[in-house]
Amino acid sequence: MSRTWVHEAIEKLDADFHRSSDTHLIYVPVPFSEKLDLYFKDESTHPTGSLKHRLARSLFLYGLCNGKIGPQTAIIEASSGSTAVSEAYFARLLGLRFLAVMTRATTPEKIRRIERYGGECVFVEDAREDRERAALLATRLSGHFMDQFTFAERATDWRGNNNIAESLFSQLGRERFPIPTWLVCGAGTGGTSATLGRYLRYRQFPTRLCVADPENSAFHRFFASGDAEICLSGGSGIEGIGRPRVEPSFLPEVIDRMEAVPNARSLAATHVLEDILGKRVGGSTGTNFVVALKLLEELHETDQSGSVVTLVCDSGELYRDTYFSESWLKENHYALSAERAALETRWQR
Repeated sequence: MSRTWVHEAIEKLDADFHRSSDTHLIYVPVPFSEKLDLYFKDESTHPTGSLKHRLARSLFLYGLCNGKIGPQTAIIEASSGSTAVSEAYFARLLGLRFLAVMTRATTPEKIRRIERYGGECVFVEDAREDRERAALLATRLSGHFMDQFTFAERATDWRGNNNIAESLFSQLGRERFPIPTWLVCGAGTGGTSATLGRYLRYRQFPTRLCVADPENSAFHRFFASGDAEICLSGGSGIEGIGRPRVEPSFLPEVIDRMEAVPNARSLAATHVLEDILGKRVGGSTGTNFVVALKLLEELHETDQSGSVVTLVCDSGELYRDTYFSESWLKENHYALSAERAALETRWQR
């Protein structure tokens, strides 16, 4: 493999990184307590519109530096959408063929964006089949299976270099609580929670990490039971987070707490957040908010001061055909009015 091509590819990735400013940290006052602050790290402002932009870049760097990706290498990924969108972007940047294996339930807008970047979509009926199908495709095409669910936790340098934790704490430096009480994130691959948890230990911060998980996900069940063989049917219902089985990148040892959230509550939270943030966000951000609100309430009840930081994982514009479509919600038996009213009451009390 030509090292010259690899060097040029890495230069292109670095140039793209320097063209993009860091994502914003949004401060949100907490209505029911002057002692508490809430922040959203808005990852939807990346060029490809989601938190997965960081992961995709790290996975490409990992593959390039390990000699797995060359000028003729087809890139294959198993993805529910956002990672595939970001990887399609970087594959086009490097002139490489890209194929994404996903379930047919993937949001149409994500499929459109993958194809807009020149990617190809391969569909499976069951989310449990995506990685096996992707690995077979990689073998057949003599390509490279990125395998985000295995390599997310090791491809990202949790000490620095495109590290969301380092960026977040730098932005908090001039806030009244520069060291937050809680960080809240979801888990799709487990890479973000692994990065945050490791960074907290590396920097010796007292901040605790809580992972918000959809109700139909193996992760919170594994965290509670230690049973790594859990396997559920179907998807999580919240794109980007939750998995039917425990993935290799998920590291429960660096997590302090997990909370399972009903899907209807997560989707109701996206509508509540549209009023709070002035923008639409995806379902995984709704899941994060539900848990962040619960933690804020617990701190308030014990008269504590501090802050909770969570993530805007992607834009709600990706879900205009699903989570923000009245017809889709009705077809999928989601009546959100009661959940939305309950969340609004808790937030505004």
